[in-house]
Amino acid sequence: MSQKKPTVIDMFSGCGGLSRGFMDAGYEVLLGVDHEEIALKTFKHNHGDAIAFHGDLFKKETLLDMARLIKTKKVDVIIGGPPCQGFSLTGTRQEDDARNMLFQSMVEAVKLFQPKAFVLENVPGLATLYDGKAKKAILEQFGNLGYTINFQVLYAPDYGVPQIRKRIFFVGLKNGEKFSFPEPTLTPEKYVSCEQAIADLPSLENDLGKEKMEYPTSPLSKYQEYMRKNSSILLNHVGTVHTELVKSVISLVPEGGNHKDLPPGVGDSRKFNEAWTRYHSQKPSKTIDTGHRNHFHYKWNRVPTVRENARLQSFPDDFEFFGNKTQQYRQVGNAVPPLLGFHLAKALKKHLD
Repeated sequence: MSQKKPTVIDMFSGCGGLSRGFMDAGYEVLLGVDHEEIALKTFKHNHGDAIAFHGDLFKKETLLDMARLIKTKKVDVIIGGPPCQGFSLTGTRQEDDARNMLFQSMVEAVKLFQPKAFVLENVPGLATLYDGKAKKAILEQFGNLGYTINFQVLYAPDYGVPQIRKRIFFVGLKNGEKFSFPEPTLTPEKYVSCEQAIADLPSLENDLGKEKMEYPTSPLSKYQEYMRKNSSILLNHVGTVHTELVKSVISLVPEGGNHKDLPPGVGDSRKFNEAWTRYHSQKPSKTIDTGHRNHFHYKWNRVPTVRENARLQSFPDDFEFFGNKTQQYRQVGNAVPPLLGFHLAKALKKHLD
């Protein structure tokens, strides 16, 4: 008899980076819940038979809708990354502060579905947010439901993701065990670089590409092989039209450099931390954000495409993004890297039997 796959609900799913990692690790994703229609369209397309539910997690009845949608299926794991604003614990903690509902909805979902485990993901700053009150609330409220909780900040390059990104994960287990976080799979000198991640993609020097294209070369690295293994066609690799002025400014930024490397008076319209940053071919990329104006390809004088950002986030090439380009960039930037989710999901599996 084949072993049944553990089941997952993804709350605040966005396009489903974290749940895609769980899916790749052999879980069955039952449901993704989010308030953004276009991200859910992407989620639905890339998560097998999972249901994509457009739900308002501010509302209590949404939980009942979730239960109705999955019918009698048992939920083994609930995963989610409530937005930071969901922890409005400043001053006197007002139970009825609407934003509290976002974090609360995850607590309520765990209470209702009684999963064997939950995974709450967020920015590392959550540990110190509101003088540590947010962290305390997580430990207290899920602890009260009978879960043993461990938390750790994971650094994406340690797990094969070609991008500087840190995330905090709280993992709660119902059976009283303490969760052991996955050990890093790579040492710093072996981190996957931008070149190893995206060098096989068309340069777009002479055209802007299109939503579906042929690959110009075979994979040039192990990572590219891994990204392309289920894909025969290149998706979402569309360039951005830059003015000659912008291109000329980009051309002055050395590899790995930023606005500080520009001559006086050049590129003054944007002078902040991440402005005019060019990736370094031999290092992981900077943190992918939801915009697409500040970072540039390590070699070509343009912003990365949605597919290049998706690669740097460890989305496999068969993962297709929907919506206009701005929406696609936002979906990629908001996601948890699937490869990070995959290693976490694999480590969690050992605790679920």
